[in-house]
Amino acid sequence: MKNIKEALIAELNNLEKARDVLSYSYEKCSKIGVRADLSNDELEAFEALSARFARLSDIVIQKVIRYLDALDLEDTGTVRDRINRAEKKELINSSEDFVQIRMLRNEIAHEYKPDTIYDIFERVLALTPILLEAVDRIHTKIKQYASR
Repeated sequence: MKNIKEALIAELNNLEKARDVLSYSYEKCSKIGVRADLSNDELEAFEALSARFARLSDIVIQKVIRYLDALDLEDTGTVRDRINRAEKKELINSSEDFVQIRMLRNEIAHEYKPDTIYDIFERVLALTPILLEAVDRIHTKIKQYASR
């Protein structure tokens, strides 16, 4: 149990760094906005935003929530199970939002068609505030777990 708690606390640093760079990219891309005539520099900014979104969602779902489940002696189960437990623990507001975040993360990782990339950019912009808000909630919970 002590090793899990130590790993969780160590992961907090990664979580914070990933949140900060996603937040930076989100602010930048929010000002640009998604439109058909994005320049190469703007496309690059949106690509960075998408990659950072995917990375932070992986840290949250695949690492942090899994560690919190382990501390609570919960079976890992499926990603959906983890997301549902995270909602019950009030780490996230909505399991459905996080299912959408996970599905979008998978699209980012596997999408190669240029005609769908703008839709991905729009959905990343829409879901990033939800992901960032969850990180703040999770940060608070991790501090509670660390003090146990």
